[in-house]
Amino acid sequence: MSSNSLTPAEIVEKLDQHIIGQDDAKRAVAIALRNRWRRQNVPDELRDEIAPKNIIMIGPTGVGKTEIARRLAKIDNSPFLKVEASKFTEVGYVGRDVESMIRDLVDLAVNMVKAEEQEKVGARAAEIAEERLLDLLLPPKPVERNVEEMMGNHTRLTEENDKPQTYDSTREKLRRLLHEGKLDNRHVDLELTESRSGPMIEVFSASGIEDLGLNLKEMFGNFLPQKKKISRVNVSEAMEILKEEEAQRLVDMDKVTRNAIERVEQSGIIFLDEIDKVVGSDTPSGPDVSREGVQRDLLPIVEGSNVNSRYGMVKTDHILFIAAGAFSSSKPSDLIPELQGRFPIRVELDSLGKEEFIRILQEPNNALLRQYTEMLATEGVRLVFKEDSIAEIADVAAVVNERTENIGARRLYTIMEILLEDISFDAPELSGQEVVIDAQYVEDKLCDIIEDEDLSRYIL
Repeated sequence: MSSNSLTPAEIVEKLDQHIIGQDDAKRAVAIALRNRWRRQNVPDELRDEIAPKNIIMIGPTGVGKTEIARRLAKIDNSPFLKVEASKFTEVGYVGRDVESMIRDLVDLAVNMVKAEEQEKVGARAAEIAEERLLDLLLPPKPVERNVEEMMGNHTRLTEENDKPQTYDSTREKLRRLLHEGKLDNRHVDLELTESRSGPMIEVFSASGIEDLGLNLKEMFGNFLPQKKKISRVNVSEAMEILKEEEAQRLVDMDKVTRNAIERVEQSGIIFLDEIDKVVGSDTPSGPDVSREGVQRDLLPIVEGSNVNSRYGMVKTDHILFIAAGAFSSSKPSDLIPELQGRFPIRVELDSLGKEEFIRILQEPNNALLRQYTEMLATEGVRLVFKEDSIAEIADVAAVVNERTENIGARRLYTIMEILLEDISFDAPELSGQEVVIDAQYVEDKLCDIIEDEDLSRYIL
């Protein structure tokens, strides 16, 4: 579990590095994250009584709802899952099993913790892998060998007088050559475990087909003999394969599972997008029945319950749920009362206009202009955006959003791709040159598309 103890102001400061505006939403999630740290430091008898203050974000698409939640999870190194609430009602009345999102979150957490543990044992795994690779290059036989015979003519390891050397000295010379990369193109025969293929035999439970519970191949996997195959790979590939194998062996998967479940239970974050799509109307039948059914299925998960996963039971009591929706034709109060009560914090996000687009293009650490500048720099092209070009790009985005569907900052991605298409295509031939983008260039490239409303709907 993360030991993050950032203050709300520090959390907002970190979010500001990636997200422009939306101060109310940032403050709300910062307090929610800080409350986790506070809960860990209250007396034991109170700790389990303090429920997370779940949040509903209200605002149109492309204003930063998902990005705020995703960045929050990164700050706290928390398992994070985004799921569309509408997925649970896709096929008539039979949608996806609501509990599947908890199982998916546990899978993510296991992979996250496993990767962290493998990184910790990486140095030891590399040492063992090196010894195994040397055994392949020079099988451990306690006899004197002529190195010239082993290496062939392209690499000469023997002393100048060509006298046979001992096994140990030959092995150390091989080790030195391995470190220097001089053996990378040599090939060795490596025994690999084949991944099992063939028909899947599964036993399905009532919780839904796509995640189900018991997989016979998984159950009997440890009892069936694993198929082996010999593959011929070069030394550099063999080293990576062996390091991976050894890292997996050194990691205690029972510990990984325990830590992953604890991390999900104490710091997991689930982003429920399109929550407004499961708001029903007054119609007593039809699809709205299904939507209200999804809300009732969500309720015990959000309230706190035990969900069975392949790694064991997972408590959802302290998972932070952040719901989001445009609520253009409904409002949060249209949710069933019980579910409303589980999302006590409501924040409205602002629509984005020209001024916000100008800042989004330049200010965040991952600003779009910086991304394109760095990508084209790999081709030796120096891309320069004049101030007036940035304002023109932002203006185009705002105008197109007004005339067509308002998709917020996502409009900038399409506009930038159209704007720089020719430069991106010709970049290899432009190596060593400076390309300046000014307002006139933007107007020349986009003017015709913007003036033709049907064309702008199709292209931008």
